[in-house]
Amino acid sequence: MSQLLSPESSIRTTGETPLPGAVPEALRAELIAFRRDLHMHPELGHQEFRTTAALKERLEKAGLTPRVLPGGTGLICDIHPGGVDAKRGVRPMLALRADIDALPIPDTKTVPYRSTVPDRAHACGHDVHTTAVLGAGLVLADLARRGGLPHSVRLLFQPAEEVLPGGATDAIEAGVLEGVGRIVAVHCDPKVEAGRIGLRAGPITSACDRLELSLDGPGGHTARPHLTTDLVTAAAKIVTEVPAVLSRRVDTRAGLALTWGRLEAGHAPNVIPQHAELSGTIRCLDLPAWRIAPDLVHAAIDEVATLHRAKFELNYIRGVPPVVNERTTAELLRDAMVARRGHGSVEDTEQSLGGEDFSWYLEHVPGAMARLGVRPPGDRAPRDLHQGDFDVDESAIAAGVELFTAAALLDAERE
Repeated sequence: MSQLLSPESSIRTTGETPLPGAVPEALRAELIAFRRDLHMHPELGHQEFRTTAALKERLEKAGLTPRVLPGGTGLICDIHPGGVDAKRGVRPMLALRADIDALPIPDTKTVPYRSTVPDRAHACGHDVHTTAVLGAGLVLADLARRGGLPHSVRLLFQPAEEVLPGGATDAIEAGVLEGVGRIVAVHCDPKVEAGRIGLRAGPITSACDRLELSLDGPGGHTARPHLTTDLVTAAAKIVTEVPAVLSRRVDTRAGLALTWGRLEAGHAPNVIPQHAELSGTIRCLDLPAWRIAPDLVHAAIDEVATLHRAKFELNYIRGVPPVVNERTTAELLRDAMVARRGHGSVEDTEQSLGGEDFSWYLEHVPGAMARLGVRPPGDRAPRDLHQGDFDVDESAIAAGVELFTAAALLDAERE
């Protein structure tokens, strides 16, 4: 079923009095420089000490009081009406979330801001997310000092999004959602043009879990497979037949898909091995199907392995549920972008098979994630995330700041 937003949902257009909180040119330049510095110094999940320190320093320079999370990486920072020292009101805050970690892959671009850390790269756009939330915080802090911020806003810079089950779970346990009534975020999308966002209500990402499977048998000679467990054949059957079995155990509209990424077995052509290992991922578009996926997968592997007399041990690693955009919050993001850049700045988007730990926040408070366009205008070359040559049109940073600041201002109008 389509979950696209109604074009009538907008509560303000660019033809009306413009929202305050424009991004000054000097700040745009500073934010691009900040993003490039992060890009040159990528840090993996739970290791983002330099990134955290840079954010803390800049927020303190703006007169704010950031608080580093218990693990030593990531932080939150509240901005209150009437100045940074004003007491928090009774109205729940809007939280602006960014993820700050990088990926363990090499940066293959030839640019001045290429990663200086071997086999580390911001190839998913987290440096852009981080800079956009920082920029929004600086703009909103300035508005608060001038009496233009209607209610409190929390900046949330979260570590370890790329580490299953995601740093969001630790952040929630640390209390980052206390006092928060709604949460929003963006994720870079190289298919969407810079200056635009992609948006939908309902599921916008999929669930993602990881499987690690060990198979064991007595081994033997390839001349006599009938006297032992032919472990290579058993592994091959599991690779091909388990996904087929799963496809008949759950509604196909749930989009439950098992894809294997690694298979290792044997060392010699005439020896049937005693051990084999497989690993892969489960992705699922539907939240109820995701909840029963571990039992379904275990039962399917048991059937196929037993048929081929292979013993198995399954390590099913829970990842993240789908990000399910709450409709009111998705409409808030749409209204915010329309208010800044007009109706043409928002496009409908599809649910992806990617996973995102932003979903864990939505188990506690309503929220929504938008896809932030980072494709240079006119560039039609196919690009994707998690590639060593990934880069963005840096005008997307200002678009992200505008989206977040407008969302903070319009959220107050929905009371």
